[in-house]
Amino acid sequence: MHGFIRFLAKRAAAAGDPQAKLIADPATRADASGVYAEIRAKGPLVETALAAITVDHSVVFETLRSDDFRTIILGSRLPAPLRWIEKHTRSDALHPLRPPSLLAVEPPDHTRYRRLVSSVFTARAVEAMRAGVQETADALLDDLAETTAPVDIVERYCALLPVAVISDILGVPDADRMRVLEFGELAAPSLDIGLTWTQFSEVETGLVGFNAWLSDHLAALRRSPGDDLFSQLIRASDDGVSLTDTELLGVAGLVLAAGFETTVNILGSGIDLLLRNPDQLDALHEDPSLWPNAVDEMLRLEAPVQMTARVAKSPVEVAGVRMDQGDLAILVLAGANRDPKVFDDPDRFDVTRVNAGKHLSFSGGRHFCLGAALARAETEVGLRSLFDRFPDLRPAGVGTKRDTRVLNGWAHLPVELGARQHTSRA
Repeated sequence: MHGFIRFLAKRAAAAGDPQAKLIADPATRADASGVYAEIRAKGPLVETALAAITVDHSVVFETLRSDDFRTIILGSRLPAPLRWIEKHTRSDALHPLRPPSLLAVEPPDHTRYRRLVSSVFTARAVEAMRAGVQETADALLDDLAETTAPVDIVERYCALLPVAVISDILGVPDADRMRVLEFGELAAPSLDIGLTWTQFSEVETGLVGFNAWLSDHLAALRRSPGDDLFSQLIRASDDGVSLTDTELLGVAGLVLAAGFETTVNILGSGIDLLLRNPDQLDALHEDPSLWPNAVDEMLRLEAPVQMTARVAKSPVEVAGVRMDQGDLAILVLAGANRDPKVFDDPDRFDVTRVNAGKHLSFSGGRHFCLGAALARAETEVGLRSLFDRFPDLRPAGVGTKRDTRVLNGWAHLPVELGARQHTSRA
């Protein structure tokens, strides 16, 4: 599948196809703003060699909420011979784009799965978790305070904070947290298409390892349940909710992986934005009440998930374009977040932007991110605590972006901590 798509994308990109450039052109992947502008100039929904694509805010917003579309299932649109190859080259490990993942199912299964976890991520529940997020952030910053040399802030802070928080929620033992992080790093490109064989093999290694660890974790919690979300899911399943072990693993696995992967990305991107825009950091120091809005502005400009896809369930017309049953629409969340019809001067980072919260980085409709409130809280607490403790934080070299197309973030971001405050925030 990946080789077939990569072959088509390279040929189409060479011919100027904008969607293919997003897949196959390294320059576009480094800075997609030019391609977003090209797509926008052609219309709200543009037909390309691979699929229809849109960066229009209103089209993305409506399609995410439309009952005329469903989420995509990995490999479902391949020709029959390639489906056979796909079946015989991919492992049976759980995949985020195959059922029972919440990303790949629709009602009634989606409703049943989502109901089991949605109560944990209410605003009240997240506010109760906030103290734990602050405590974890302070402990990590205490460790950093002992460091005088430049540090990779992604490795030492951005990755550790969300994995600790989501591990607490899902009952992951301290000794296993780094393994979960390693599995997540290996499996991160699993949302991408057009992978090389080496990348595909690494993804499979991560998914197989994560699947085996998660099965063992499920068995351990069945023997000795706690108060964590995973134990609650097990009890709900055992109390008569129709949820097989495979479904339970699929739901919990996605919550665990998504719960730290996207937050790692927005923490790193937020640090980079503030270091490149010191006037905006000054504004936050002068008025800390701006932090929640600043987080939304970071999510708008640097969406942790750049794009998603939907498949037409029946013939439908979108923005004047006829789509037949099975046709694919690529919804570029990152492009919609910079739609000049919605956001004035859309490429500017402005922590006071009045409509920053209109971004679509958490998707929408029935697939709106379950952990959105938690991600916002972690980002606000994590970044505010970091810059309060290290007000003179500054770059210490060139960082490295992640080699992924769907997920967007920093793999490495070296910084000098500079002078520091010696007390933790209360």
